[in-house]
Amino acid sequence: MTHREVLRALSGLLLVLFVALTSSTVVSVALPQIIGALNGTQSQYTWVVTATLLASTASTPIWGKLADLFSKKLLLQTAICLFVVSSVACGFAQSTGQLIAFRVIQGLGMGAVQVLVQVIIGAMISPKERGRYNGYLGGVMAVATVGGPLLGGFITDTSWLGWRWCFFITVPFTVVAFVMLARTLHLVEKRRPDAKVDYLGASLIAAGVSLLLLWVTFVGDDFDWISWQSAAMVAGSLLILGAAVFVEARVKEPVVPLHVVRRRDPALAIVASLSVGMAMFGGAVFLGQYFQTGRGYSPIQSGLLTIPLMFGVLLSSTIAGRLVSRTGKVKPFILTGVIVLTLGFLALSTIDHTTNLVFVGAGMFAVGAGVGMSMQNLVLVLQNTVPLRELGAASGAITFFRSLGGTMGVSVLGAVLAAQVTTKITEGLKKLGIDPAASSSGGSTLNLKAMPPQIQEVVRAAYGDATGHIFLIAACIAVVGVLAASFLTPTKLRDSVDL
Repeated sequence: MTHREVLRALSGLLLVLFVALTSSTVVSVALPQIIGALNGTQSQYTWVVTATLLASTASTPIWGKLADLFSKKLLLQTAICLFVVSSVACGFAQSTGQLIAFRVIQGLGMGAVQVLVQVIIGAMISPKERGRYNGYLGGVMAVATVGGPLLGGFITDTSWLGWRWCFFITVPFTVVAFVMLARTLHLVEKRRPDAKVDYLGASLIAAGVSLLLLWVTFVGDDFDWISWQSAAMVAGSLLILGAAVFVEARVKEPVVPLHVVRRRDPALAIVASLSVGMAMFGGAVFLGQYFQTGRGYSPIQSGLLTIPLMFGVLLSSTIAGRLVSRTGKVKPFILTGVIVLTLGFLALSTIDHTTNLVFVGAGMFAVGAGVGMSMQNLVLVLQNTVPLRELGAASGAITFFRSLGGTMGVSVLGAVLAAQVTTKITEGLKKLGIDPAASSSGGSTLNLKAMPPQIQEVVRAAYGDATGHIFLIAACIAVVGVLAASFLTPTKLRDSVDL
């Protein structure tokens, strides 16, 4: 393809990637309003996010393998159709149960779009020429990250639109992208007839992790930590994950290549990426809820208040990227990044429903700066330690584990937040002389508008004060990343594509 043809096809690819990335950030700010309107609980709030992440994580390696067997263009068009249908279904959801189910399907489409866009770009642009187009990818990701929360806040606050349009807004753009790709994308397909999809391994990993996340969500609320239900779910999860390791060690093309994971630097990079993913996704998801439910700000104000986090990511990733290219050293920037990330979460662990917003903003900026310095550079470490023939598998493995970490982080921190909030609301209602068991508004739902003013204040204070606890846990998780980064080999990046 000529430069002009590449740019025409790339415009459609970048548009569909932008819509897929924005669909998550748009909803994040509107989620407190959505769950409140549907009379959902805190656990359901967490699962609206977790369901999408889990479906996207589990399906990503399968879509990547399918791209070796079938037409990449046809697969991407199928993924776009899946994404559009599920987005419309989410917009029409009448309960949180329906919304979670539709978000699973949306997660399948999102995972497909994200991996297939990268595969197609790799297929139509040579490695030597790919660098000149990477700036466009970075720009799209930055705009989606920063603009999504603002767009979500604007849509939710606009009376003639409402939260349902957070899902509907993506539909016209994806339809335009579909038409553009149909007209401009022309690939010479090079299929590998010997390629096989490890459906069993992917299914076992998804099932094992899902069971573990279900246990984290319900333990302490529906049953005790030490109970037969806990034993059955944890033992079942470990058994399924053990079977997944057995399968991955024996199949020709595993979802997670164990021979790469066993090496020192790739293993440490994956552990650090897992912890950064858990801390970042887990922490960032609940910031919108803190500002709206805990502090009483509107969705658009909440979007504006999260700008320090996004600005920290953009600024630090740009500066660190240039310095890494100039010096050829990557470990100092990763180690600095995870330390700054930990300090940022430690600062946020002290917040409550009355904390000065400047202090909260400074903590968010530190978290964003830490993520920007460490996340992409961890991928670079892994790519620098493997030969060219294993580049795809290694990159897929670290992406898989980072997404997995994010899914687990959201689930674990969401469960902790739900338990803390329940305790604090119960204590607050008792101080007012209200029996929590007799009160239908005692925090069982997030529909604050339906609550009396006194109870609204109790619920807001509970959410504002409980959020600090989850950031303390995020800081502890980030410490694991500091330890992993400190043991990385201090090597210089190679200037060739192979060892």
